[in-house]
Amino acid sequence: MSRVAGLLLTLLALPVAILGLVLALGAVASLIITLRVGAENPPAGPFVDVAGGHLATIQAGPADGPPVILLHGASANASDPMEGFGRRLAEKGFRVIAFDRPGFGWSDRIDGRSAAAPAAQAQIVAEALETLGVGPALVFGHSWAGALALALALDHPERVSGLVLAAPVAMPMPARMLVLPWYWRLALKPPVAWLLSRTIGPPLAQYYLPETAKRVFLPQQETPGYAEAVRAALVLRPGTLLANVQDLVGLPAALAAQSPRYGDLRVPTLVISGEADPIVRSETQAIPLAKAIPGARLVLLPGIGHMLHFVAAERLTEEIARFAGERREAAPLFKD
Repeated sequence: MSRVAGLLLTLLALPVAILGLVLALGAVASLIITLRVGAENPPAGPFVDVAGGHLATIQAGPADGPPVILLHGASANASDPMEGFGRRLAEKGFRVIAFDRPGFGWSDRIDGRSAAAPAAQAQIVAEALETLGVGPALVFGHSWAGALALALALDHPERVSGLVLAAPVAMPMPARMLVLPWYWRLALKPPVAWLLSRTIGPPLAQYYLPETAKRVFLPQQETPGYAEAVRAALVLRPGTLLANVQDLVGLPAALAAQSPRYGDLRVPTLVISGEADPIVRSETQAIPLAKAIPGARLVLLPGIGHMLHFVAAERLTEEIARFAGERREAAPLFKD
């Protein structure tokens, strides 16, 4: 081999060596982040056993109160809706149960990548509710979990007495509308996503976490102490990062499959959204969704953004309490 050829091979090997070093350092950083985040944010409520693992919950309110189930959106966990407005509902006498969705918070990612579909997660949540002996219950779904709450009502109607869909993602949408960090958009193939989630993904996500929190609150300012209150750092762990990406990437196909069934729903439904939401725009989601569900009531909040369960927590609590009261007067909404 000539000296020139040897030099070329050496130069070509440098990027590979540098990439390997970056990934190795990222893997170490990811391990440190995972251990630290887990220690600082331990489970906050009881677990519920289901086939293949368990779901984590946070619960509040009287055990004999009317049950309300809280389902969180992307990149979050059960603390997000519970700390936003769930405890307000508990103070009004509701039994509030917030779930960590499969793969988020402290819940197992049951069925792995297959659990990305709202219908798959609905099956797991329905099993957990059966184990708890809860239902039919009023089910709240925020953002991504709007699709989950709808899947629960479509496939397990015996568990759902009413739906409250807040800034819901439920209508068909093109994949290009997905909001993903740039480093995930670079490579969405499953093996590469798996590698990213266990190497450079967690440290990059940690760096961008404060900026992301500010952005989702627009046009309002982020609620002081939000990240700590909702244990936002739990999303930085590799398994949760990967689950989050899988859920987002798989959502357009899932919505295309389930949205034609919305007209078959006969469950009382409240759709509530901020008119100024830049993340999930009401004109493409909440408004057409309310038209698609027979008898659904639509509430639009002027000037409010995506995090209405924090910035309009009192209004949301009042709307849910009123909605529950109206349904109980019209027909038994909650059953023992």
